[in-house]
Amino acid sequence: MSKADAALPASCKQAPGVIAPVVNLKRCEGKGDCVKVCPEAVFQIRRIADADYQDLGAFHKLKLRVHGMEVAYTPNADACRACGLCVSACPEHAITLGRL
Repeated sequence: MSKADAALPASCKQAPGVIAPVVNLKRCEGKGDCVKVCPEAVFQIRRIADADYQDLGAFHKLKLRVHGMEVAYTPNADACRACGLCVSACPEHAITLGRL
């Protein structure tokens, strides 16, 4: 175990900048459970960007309108330590972890 690994809390699996959460905007309903559980403040709930909205099909656009047009974004993705709390907390299963 390296010194960097020894400094990580037991629930963290990686140093920051190795793994990042990926939000599936077709599934996300912007409920904010990811924001509540993330110890690294990676997530932000905000109105979906116009470009992201335009990439969605009609069904997903309607679904977003019903849910207030808000989704999770990851402006601090490089701070993620891969604890996986967001993945477990998301009721829509819209979050996965992927390598940067």
